[in-house]
Amino acid sequence: MSPEAALASSIFRIYASIVLGLLILAGVVLAVCRWGFHKDVEHAWKAYRGWLVMAPTVLLCLFLGRHVSIAFFTLLSMFGFKEYARATRLDDDGWMTGAVYLAILAVGILSAIPDPTTGARGWYGLFIAVPVFVVAVLMFIPILRNRASGQLRNLALAILGFIYIGWMFGHLSFMTNATNAYGYLFYVLFAVELNDVAAFTFGRLFGRHPLRSNISPNKTWEGALGALGVSMLLPWVLHFSFDYFQPLQCILTGLIIGIGGQLGDLSISLIKRDVGVKDMGTAIRGHGGILDRIDSLMCAAPLFFHMAGYYFWMQ
Repeated sequence: MSPEAALASSIFRIYASIVLGLLILAGVVLAVCRWGFHKDVEHAWKAYRGWLVMAPTVLLCLFLGRHVSIAFFTLLSMFGFKEYARATRLDDDGWMTGAVYLAILAVGILSAIPDPTTGARGWYGLFIAVPVFVVAVLMFIPILRNRASGQLRNLALAILGFIYIGWMFGHLSFMTNATNAYGYLFYVLFAVELNDVAAFTFGRLFGRHPLRSNISPNKTWEGALGALGVSMLLPWVLHFSFDYFQPLQCILTGLIIGIGGQLGDLSISLIKRDVGVKDMGTAIRGHGGILDRIDSLMCAAPLFFHMAGYYFWMQ
């Protein structure tokens, strides 16, 4: 991944055209609804303005290359964990949160440095094993401080925060090492966001039966099934992203995005509901916090990574 490789990649050019085209089309539609039909689209405008910042930022980072992309995904993990720590009050424990920040940084570094034994991009063996070492360090902290009271809660929150937000989301960073990095990254990022949009749209149009009313009251079975249907079609529609995928891998990809994306969304909703917050933050106007925007990727990205790696190792 580099600016030269991006310009030479048909996959990069196609996705860049799709994203920019959709931004222009969405702007025109919103403008017509607002000034042509005098509809109240203020909430949609706020979300659209957020996309006007987010989409070009992602495109720019992927264009600038592998190391910039890894740094970008690592920063997203750190800011996402910061929101999580604040919402769960884990940030009251500076030792635990500090250790997790360092662990997230380590995930980014392991994605960037070469494997010392093979010379391959990214130290895969240690990247996969890093949760073992991080859990051991986190367990050692209360022992080092000679504390027991209240430590189980902080330990559990720190371990969950690192595994889910730092390591699982960090698979996007390691995905930059694949030969087909543009195809994998663009597909996962684009398909997951489209899955979210499909769930919202089908839910609004046809939603009658709550999916999990105590976790996310606005989500419906109709929206979830509609999103799954869209996700099952996408691997064939966007097959240029990985033209060597056979039908089995396309089916698995559809299931991973359609189910994994919604699982990630519901998981963060569960945490928000339990701690009593509506949004994890206010970093992105019209979208909430960083976690509210990347939650669907935290399950879908590692599941796709390991599925693709099983059949086509780093291809």
